[in-house]
Amino acid sequence: MRLFATKPIETLLAEAEGEETLKRSLGPLSLIALGIGAIIGAGIFTLTGVAAATHAGPALTYSFILAAIGCAFAGICYSEFSTMIPIAGSAYTYCYATLGELAAWIIGWALVLEYAVAAATVSVSWAATFDSILVSFGIEMPRSIVASPFDPQPGKINLIAVLILCVISAVLIRGISESAKFNDFIVVLKVAVVVFFIGIGYFFINRQNYHPFLPPNTGNFGVFGWSGVLAGAAQIFFAYIGFDAVSTAAQEARNPKRDMPIGIIGSLAICTVLYILYGLVLTGIVNYKDLNVAAPLAVAVDHMKGLPWVGFLMKLGSLCGLTSVMLVMLLGQSRVFYSMSKDRLLPKLFSDLHPRLRTPWKSNLLLLVFVSLGAAFTPIAKLGNLTSIGTLFAFVVVCIAVVIMRKKEPSLPRPFKTPLVPLVPALGVIVNVGLMAALGAATWIAFLIWMILGLAIYFGYSRHVSRVQEAESARGV
Repeated sequence: MRLFATKPIETLLAEAEGEETLKRSLGPLSLIALGIGAIIGAGIFTLTGVAAATHAGPALTYSFILAAIGCAFAGICYSEFSTMIPIAGSAYTYCYATLGELAAWIIGWALVLEYAVAAATVSVSWAATFDSILVSFGIEMPRSIVASPFDPQPGKINLIAVLILCVISAVLIRGISESAKFNDFIVVLKVAVVVFFIGIGYFFINRQNYHPFLPPNTGNFGVFGWSGVLAGAAQIFFAYIGFDAVSTAAQEARNPKRDMPIGIIGSLAICTVLYILYGLVLTGIVNYKDLNVAAPLAVAVDHMKGLPWVGFLMKLGSLCGLTSVMLVMLLGQSRVFYSMSKDRLLPKLFSDLHPRLRTPWKSNLLLLVFVSLGAAFTPIAKLGNLTSIGTLFAFVVVCIAVVIMRKKEPSLPRPFKTPLVPLVPALGVIVNVGLMAALGAATWIAFLIWMILGLAIYFGYSRHVSRVQEAESARGV
């Protein structure tokens, strides 16, 4: 039963207010910007075209709405926990307080998959976008430093991806307030570019491209029809990943009980509106059959005749979007490691804070090494589905945990309460499990292998040094 030992909320809160803790410096606008910074990025700029062409057609808009519904249910549950337990660690911490240590480890390991793989994947996309901008100015870098050895057009090392990861990690080590200001600036730029594309692109819409809006099913599950809308939602779910990263910064929010729900739900709401409008304009400018490309935005810009300068602006906006995604992913990952290390499930170096900057700098550096190795030598640009399944799994567990905590601690103060419990959490579980099921067998197999590796680490190391397990032994449990 020690595997299911929980960490009392009183203990969590006491540790968060200890002497050596993260610096509280984020307000509601910075939290919203963190969420938008993580959400608008590689997903919207790369996966939307493929989802429209191979799954949903112009009904990609419905896919965005379906994915947003699943995120909204989970986001409401995250908001309750983030105000009740304003601690770094996100779903890992919430799970530790409700379902016990083993479940917390599993969730923490799933979040490693989400944040680390997403950061590496996005860095590869950043390098490709940066290279295309240089090419437009007549500057062509050697293939050997812009591609991995295993890419279709192989290089030696994706050095550009590594360099941008180094820059982002340096910003994070410098401090959370500096990181937030850097992110705020980038978010303003990329949101402006997306809004600009929607506004200008509206005048280039060919309404014939909307017919049929929901193409008939081809006889294969997930290829048009409503099953295609579901499959499309599962694929473009990667575009929504990030709002949960706001909860990892709860320990650095000035007033988490008020500001965390604003940051989580506000960023999700803003991005959902932008995504729906973006999807409508994209499939209106270009026929969905022509969008099965890695850069659908560029294809749409090519259809906007007489505006050659728009292409450069779109690429610049895409670059800004990818930059802020990496920043928030690496921030979230280091904070999850920080919490797991404080519980002694990971070595102490992951929770060591810089004496002056108050950031987990050793964790940032070690994470930089491993993410950079993936970005430099692995063809990981197509691992969006693997990132999505780790996130969806965390969403499902958080929805379940809200119901358990209501039964377990009914009198605990909840500055923000999830409405209609257990209905809202149950709907969150149903929608997100449905999206997981639509991801396909290959993604599930890879996810299970990742989980088996994580369990081997837990039973081989973490369980024997865990702070909670030590306390349980001392009590004779």
